[in-house]
Amino acid sequence: MKLVYPWLRDFVRVTEDVETVARELGLRGFEVASVEQGAHPVIDFEITANRPDCLSHLGLAREAAAIWGLPLQMPGMAMPAPGPAEDLDVEIADTDLCPRYCVQVFEVKNGPSPAFIRERLEAAGIRAISAVVDVTNYVMLELGQPMHAFDLDRIEGRRLVIRRAVPGEPLRTLDGLERALEADMLVIADASRALAVGGVMGGKDSETGPATTRIALESAYFQPASIRRTSKGLGLKTEASSRFERGADVNAPPAGIARAAALLERIGAGRPLGSLIDRYPSPTRPLQIRLRAARIARVLGQEVPPADVPRILAPLGFLVAEGRDADEPGWLITVPTFRVDVLREVDLVEEVARHFGFDRLPSTFPVLSAPQAPLDPRILRDRLLRQLLTTAGFSESMTFAFIEREAAMPFTEPGGQPPAIANPLSEKFAVLRPSLLPGLIDSCAHNRRRGRKDVQLFETGSRYTSAGEGRAAAFCWLGSAVPPHWSGSGRLVDFFDMKGA
Repeated sequence: MKLVYPWLRDFVRVTEDVETVARELGLRGFEVASVEQGAHPVIDFEITANRPDCLSHLGLAREAAAIWGLPLQMPGMAMPAPGPAEDLDVEIADTDLCPRYCVQVFEVKNGPSPAFIRERLEAAGIRAISAVVDVTNYVMLELGQPMHAFDLDRIEGRRLVIRRAVPGEPLRTLDGLERALEADMLVIADASRALAVGGVMGGKDSETGPATTRIALESAYFQPASIRRTSKGLGLKTEASSRFERGADVNAPPAGIARAAALLERIGAGRPLGSLIDRYPSPTRPLQIRLRAARIARVLGQEVPPADVPRILAPLGFLVAEGRDADEPGWLITVPTFRVDVLREVDLVEEVARHFGFDRLPSTFPVLSAPQAPLDPRILRDRLLRQLLTTAGFSESMTFAFIEREAAMPFTEPGGQPPAIANPLSEKFAVLRPSLLPGLIDSCAHNRRRGRKDVQLFETGSRYTSAGEGRAAAFCWLGSAVPPHWSGSGRLVDFFDMKGA
């Protein structure tokens, strides 16, 4: 996620320089990949999979507001006065894969975007295309809500149906490739055909262009597992799919359309026609979690001042209310729907700890209530065996337990087969080894091919037979039986040297 520093300051009026902002956010769990200076300084963050809310400037702005105790300023999101309504019917045929679907019709002038939009998009690594497309990308980077615009005049029957694809149903996506869809993939279709792969990519047949005068702007919430499965099945990774598959905000679609409408009006590129169409058959209730002060102290090993808890959680979007349970101090926390990673009390403790400062927690050794268990006898046996073989002049080798079938067959029981791997990376890792010798022989050959005449190797590890997994030891000895000497009285190793070892 590329955070454009001037864009962040639209939300939170931080006065620190870009390096300080990067360092402070990095201390809260956001790995900094790079910091780019210039007219539009950019901080590139590696956002973990559990924080899809921070794949946006708004999400990182909330973190900054909590760090510096500054108010969060939201951008203009007032819906302009609509023009005459256009007919458009919307039906969600599969509410499991698409719990909420919003669409707004706009009258547009689809020319180039103004400089401030183009510059911010390019700083964030996205190419400017046209006013309509750029506004949808701008809102995605700003609020974290992906959207897609259909050319209204190319929607047959003025009808959008959110349904599963027909097996083998064809769709030419915006990248120009013809794709055959599967039955578990969600599509946005009109009266006769699929127009887009829901949450992944739109289709060529409904693409907006310079001649587009009316659009249907989609803003939806899709089931994360479905998007990830579809994206992997099609080999198609997009900015939209990377957000939807991690878990978007079910309450963000109307806000995304409102922000897009405000931007289109501001740049003179469009106005809404009619009212917002919002299909949301089963609204989600926000989760409430009780957070106990004693639980925070127990998990962190240190008490956090009670005043710090609402000071930390409120800027992050949590609603904090005082609450006592059996005279135990605590808070009743309402979790915002964009925080899909917060499900338990311990998740709230982590949020408090991130901004309280892990460096402020005391370093203590856990109290031992019982003596340490003795080592497993197998560990002691392996350790002694390695010591003896090393003392005898051997070097330890560590090879893979997965080997080629041809290499395993000479060491397999008569009439048996080595245990096969269900999904091997390649034929070189097709079966489990029945003996340690195939790997050691390969290691010896590797050394000899590189000019080393004297080789002494051993290995301890697991082997796999029809009786199950067992431990074994093996060693190989090639070349001279004794170290080189000035007298030249060396001799080659033989069976009795091996027996003596």
